[in-house]
Amino acid sequence: MTAVRVAAYAKINLFLRVLARETSGFHQIETAFALLELADELTVRRTDSGVTLEVEGPDVGPSDENLAVRAARMVLDATGNRFGVAIKLTKRIPVRAGLGGGSSDGAAALHAVNALAGNAVPRHELHHFAARLGADVAFFASGAALALAWGRGERQFRMPAPPSLPALVAIPPVQVATPDAYAWWDEQNRSPSPSTPPRGPVTLDADALATWGSIGRLGGNDFEAIVFAKHPDVRTLYERMAETGPIWVRLCGSGSAIAAVFKKESERDDAVQRMGEKRQRLVTTTTRSLVSDGPQPIEGIA
Repeated sequence: MTAVRVAAYAKINLFLRVLARETSGFHQIETAFALLELADELTVRRTDSGVTLEVEGPDVGPSDENLAVRAARMVLDATGNRFGVAIKLTKRIPVRAGLGGGSSDGAAALHAVNALAGNAVPRHELHHFAARLGADVAFFASGAALALAWGRGERQFRMPAPPSLPALVAIPPVQVATPDAYAWWDEQNRSPSPSTPPRGPVTLDADALATWGSIGRLGGNDFEAIVFAKHPDVRTLYERMAETGPIWVRLCGSGSAIAAVFKKESERDDAVQRMGEKRQRLVTTTTRSLVSDGPQPIEGIA
């Protein structure tokens, strides 16, 4: 096998709670990740040595900082650098929108390069690499369509995903970097009252995530109030999306995109007409109910 193609799916957070800030600066969270069909695509080809990155789409920053490049180097180092890889990334997931595109690219690169290495890195070690790259990377690397997550997001419990439904993602002009969102949360939570008990995780039964109706009744996203205060236009976008009648609507991760799920395609299409695209970009997609496909061989590439 000399080349593989792999999809890197976007994610939404069905709910997200920030429980505490560690002395290390990382944050303890509780969330539920779910996949969308919206996806980047990576084509990874064996070369003699090194790692190169070609991006089709928006600027994703310096190559050396790209999670796909870092992931590829991890696997190559672990397998003795017997070859290199050329990565072509077709970028469809909006950046700095809370959809996890960069993390998903990193997870996809881990699996792709490992496939080219004959799956020399055991699955449990690959997941360890993913956790080192980032908490969201660990979810994407698992291949699950839905998972509860705790700790920094790396402790996960896979669950069956509810049936696939139409979804709409609204991307405002403003972008929110994850470190900024957590810094804003820290500003508002510097000195909790002595009478305020520490926040603990919510106990959920399996039925709470079994249907989109029950998911819609879960708690919200702790970043919503924080991001909305910094960017009132994002609050307005959320309110406009909520007025279209979805069964679930939330800020995506730490922002800035807003995602909504609808019962029928016709309802989502009506929402597209009502929202318009003058003040935001709209992406139609569906929620994903199946596990990820994994790398697929590409025939005829030398």
